[in-house]
Amino acid sequence: MRVLVVEDHPDLAANVGDYLSARGHSVDFSADGPGGLRLAAERVFDAVVLDRLLPGLDGASLCRRLRAQGSRVPVLMLTALDTVDDKLAGFAAGADDYLVKPFALAELLARLEALHRRATDHALARELVVADLRFNLDTLEVRRGADVLELTPAGRKLLELLMRNSHRVVAREELERALWGEEPPQADVLRAHIYALRLAIDRPYARKLLHTVHGVGYRLTVTGE
Repeated sequence: MRVLVVEDHPDLAANVGDYLSARGHSVDFSADGPGGLRLAAERVFDAVVLDRLLPGLDGASLCRRLRAQGSRVPVLMLTALDTVDDKLAGFAAGADDYLVKPFALAELLARLEALHRRATDHALARELVVADLRFNLDTLEVRRGADVLELTPAGRKLLELLMRNSHRVVAREELERALWGEEPPQADVLRAHIYALRLAIDRPYARKLLHTVHGVGYRLTVTGE
């Protein structure tokens, strides 16, 4: 893997870099938010290890900007902030995983490898599957069980983003950017699109897949996962 470590604590950055390099991975570094954002835009990485508290641009803002630019690079956020609200805020910013300091380097590597495998699988997959819901990206056909579902172009775009990220909550802001870029409409139009999507994929079926995480966003998953 080629990993970008954005961490302003030099000893911690060096420890992470030495550990990953000793196991055959390539590591680039930035000690501040603007530098990390620049490197992430200029080079191709398999994963980003991102400190939450950074000089110049905090980790959550950096992650949001990456997602706004269309980057899907897996982001593992490191932080000493360990409350549930802190973690939800990190996921809402677009992080894929969250590791609280202090942490074991072996766990960091295991999580990075899991994120890399998942990202690779998603990149190769031309059919997305969550439970009995299937979305063929080549034919744009959506099925729930044996039923073919009719979705609008906006509905398909939202569904793809939600299915590719079924392991996490997708923030409202991320969904809005997928539809309208950096200039979403003033009215809450997203709610109408989510309602239409929920009608199509969930209403006729006993098992509901599209769940609202109030104050954060939405997740497409089987209840309880």
